[in-house]
Amino acid sequence: MELTVSLSALRVFEAAARNGGFRAASIELHLSPSAVSHAIRQLEDNLGVRLFEREGRRVVLTPDGAALLRHLGVAFEEIRRGLAAVSSRGSSLLRIHCAPSFAAQWLSPRLKSFVSEHPGVELRLAANVSCAVFPSEEFEADIVYGPPGAGGLVVHPLVEEVVTPLCEPALAERISTPHDLLDLPLIQSDQKQLRWPDWLQANGIVAVPAPVARFDRSFLAIAAAADGLGIALESTLLAERELRQGRLIAPLAGRTENLAYIGHYLVYPPTQRSRRPLRQFVSWLFRELDLPLHIDA
Repeated sequence: MELTVSLSALRVFEAAARNGGFRAASIELHLSPSAVSHAIRQLEDNLGVRLFEREGRRVVLTPDGAALLRHLGVAFEEIRRGLAAVSSRGSSLLRIHCAPSFAAQWLSPRLKSFVSEHPGVELRLAANVSCAVFPSEEFEADIVYGPPGAGGLVVHPLVEEVVTPLCEPALAERISTPHDLLDLPLIQSDQKQLRWPDWLQANGIVAVPAPVARFDRSFLAIAAAADGLGIALESTLLAERELRQGRLIAPLAGRTENLAYIGHYLVYPPTQRSRRPLRQFVSWLFRELDLPLHIDA
């Protein structure tokens, strides 16, 4: 016997389950709470299972409700992608999530050239510490710091980054060897994969002085170093603009054992590979980084 349920009832259930309540779902869907409750009760009757346990004013998903929500989340995401693929607005929209320091220090200053090359693309950029979780209703791609943890994604390692001490010009005049750093204020980036103990030990120094200041993001450490607070151990890629402007100097570059690593990765679901705006962004990004492009044409 074929089971028939309405798409609108499934949409009401998904909204209630995602929002954790009927009232929140009613606000999102512009329905009355009683209409939401009626739609879910009718869906439960059609399916022959309880989807929510009602505890006073609260509702809690049953195991059957949780199972249905997992499948509906994927289904509604596919519907959204299908609508975006055939609508003129959706086909030109590109939503990128990015690690904050890469977004602030490297990506944002260059976006003018991308927009100029592709005026038909509506670009939206978000940057915060949490990685995008795919499939996502918010983003098509993510530029993450550190190796991606999630599987099943297309992963493009970006350029190798050199990590070296950076400081403002006046302070750089006092630095000629790694040991000079021990008498000067150091700035620590706590979220970096490579930090002062790594660099100092690579250059034969075991004792690590306490930093004068600690920051949780590279762009803050770079700004503090450019303002004369101390010496930051940072990526020359992220500090490229300050180095070019002369606000920062790499006093020991070429004279010490600097560290290098792949710091950032571009990731996106395989389902996004064929979207023209993303392909244009990947091509532009790799050209800006002077990297060979490995994406199916």
